[in-house]
Amino acid sequence: MVNNFTERANFIWSIADLLRGDYKRSEYGRVILPLTVLRRLDCVLEPTKETVLAYLPQTKRLSPGAVETVLKKKAKLSFYNKSKFNFQKLIADPNDIAANLRNYINGFSKNARNILEHFNFNDHIERLDKANLLYMVVKRFAEVDLHPNKIPNIEMGYIFEELIRKFADLSNETAGEHFTPREVIRLMVNLLFLNDKRILTKKGIVKTLYDPACGTGGMLSVAEEYLRELNPDADLRVFGQELNPESYAICNSDMLIKGQNTEHIKFGNSFTQDGLKDEKFDYMLSNPPFGVEWKKIKDEITKEYEKLGFAGRFGAGLPRISDGSFLFLQHMISKMRPEDGGARLGIVFNGSPLFSGGAGSGESEIRKWIIENDMLEAIIALPDQLFYNTGISTYIWIVTNRKEKERKGKIQLINAVEFFSKMTRSLGNKRNEISDEHIARITKIYGEFKKNEYCKIFPNEYFGYTRVTVERPLRLNFQTSKKRIARLDQQPGFINLARSKKKGKAALSEIEEGKKLQKQIKKMLLSMDAGIVYKNRQKFFEAIEQKTNDIGINLKAPLMKAILNALSERDETADICIDKDGKPEPDTDLRDYENVPLMDNIKEYFKREVLPHVPDAWMDRSKDKVGYEINFTKEFYKYKPLRSLEEIRKDILALEKETEGLLTEALK
Repeated sequence: MVNNFTERANFIWSIADLLRGDYKRSEYGRVILPLTVLRRLDCVLEPTKETVLAYLPQTKRLSPGAVETVLKKKAKLSFYNKSKFNFQKLIADPNDIAANLRNYINGFSKNARNILEHFNFNDHIERLDKANLLYMVVKRFAEVDLHPNKIPNIEMGYIFEELIRKFADLSNETAGEHFTPREVIRLMVNLLFLNDKRILTKKGIVKTLYDPACGTGGMLSVAEEYLRELNPDADLRVFGQELNPESYAICNSDMLIKGQNTEHIKFGNSFTQDGLKDEKFDYMLSNPPFGVEWKKIKDEITKEYEKLGFAGRFGAGLPRISDGSFLFLQHMISKMRPEDGGARLGIVFNGSPLFSGGAGSGESEIRKWIIENDMLEAIIALPDQLFYNTGISTYIWIVTNRKEKERKGKIQLINAVEFFSKMTRSLGNKRNEISDEHIARITKIYGEFKKNEYCKIFPNEYFGYTRVTVERPLRLNFQTSKKRIARLDQQPGFINLARSKKKGKAALSEIEEGKKLQKQIKKMLLSMDAGIVYKNRQKFFEAIEQKTNDIGINLKAPLMKAILNALSERDETADICIDKDGKPEPDTDLRDYENVPLMDNIKEYFKREVLPHVPDAWMDRSKDKVGYEINFTKEFYKYKPLRSLEEIRKDILALEKETEGLLTEALK
């Protein structure tokens, strides 16, 4: 199938060569993509086109709504075209190609026209016609056979997405924002539906599926195809939203051809223009863009978070601006059907959502909320180089609000990084693929829910930890050396003495008084024995107080603090500094943190892991924070013993011999 779809996609892409010189390379897609959709619709309508045209005279007395209904029945589809033209008739009249093409497009039913309008193709008809290119381009498309009996919908999806990838490369856009490899979608669909086969095979079952970043509709199509194979009587109603206008139009055309309700596919940003705001769904699938920042919509998202909390979509927290992945997940969770068995969703992430952000951060708080509410069912690590635009490692998260009894309170990790085949020919960054056998094997491991080499099962708490603040006492020595006294000039409490908020003479007078006091303080400190190193703060404080009393200076708290800061240095041999309550004062420079697993006793952990190394440390439990992270790599790490010295020596000798041979050859 790969060869078929790439050959056809390459042929369609080659038509863009006609545009060279009159169009920038980055604009090619604006012509080729809408004409590909138009040609596909043309081929789909061909079997019933004459029937529709023959019936047209009988519709003159009908209302517009009735005409729509009748002609759709005649077309045996959810759309029709009442123009006398098709691609063959268009190229039969080269002189009127622009007018005829507009007539043909206007002949489509309203739902099909709405799709085509998102391409803004009408602007290009005039431009192509003026450049004498319109006829040539349409003629080439007339030669492309896109009939459904030759190209099934699933393969047509591949063609659309390959074209998008190629045009995205030309315009430096990110193709990965538009589509997902079909084998990854099939795996996700298998995982999503596996435990529901008993429900899904019921006669007349109706279920809903949603993708908030649906691209060209690949996930929706594969899910629908799967359910149809499982149960021909099942009705899977698909919903989606897409931000890119071309991808939206392609998705809608695919839904139109399949008889799905195109009103269920919305255009716009799912976060700021949620087109399905009040809807809840049985299933959800998505592959949101990896690591895409949400700075442009920050104000709206933050406003919803602060104003609505959990009554909105983002109550658990907001991730860092640089990656909106967790916004998609929270958005999807908010659309989970709470009743009738609940809902399940599958989403593709890169590695960042597993561990980014420490305890108390937005990411950690979101993980905490999902895990503590027992919604995270499984995470599957996929092989790298699976996606067209990136070679990074990816993960499928399965999230649900209706875990089965045996899965409650547990999270399943599946390491499927070795389950792939090398492709004979790369597609962008995609060099690996998952075969049907791999999909079956991963699905089986997931379904069996048993620990093995590739599967680990942990209680929810295993991934949680308490971030404990570990304090160590502040130990300072004090000395009135010239070097330390000079540091006073850098202390705000001392500098501010020679400043004034007053104006005019009053300000000058206050500044003069301040400078005079600064000199007095320095003189006083210089009069003290510079050879004495005080190792007790209280004793040094008392010595300073005695001196100030002797010369009649009253030092206020900010000024005393400035003096102590300037004349002090950290000293492990000094006495512990005590606060006003008689407790040890913490040294902020020595402050540290320990992540104590939730399944461990914090006091015992501290006694075991911390005190043997720093006996004077203590915990400030008022600063405790609970965090969650999933260290996937650690759980499946396999120790590889170091090579022996003898093996290394043999390799070095062999390399030396090889190098010697090359040098001999070069010197001949």
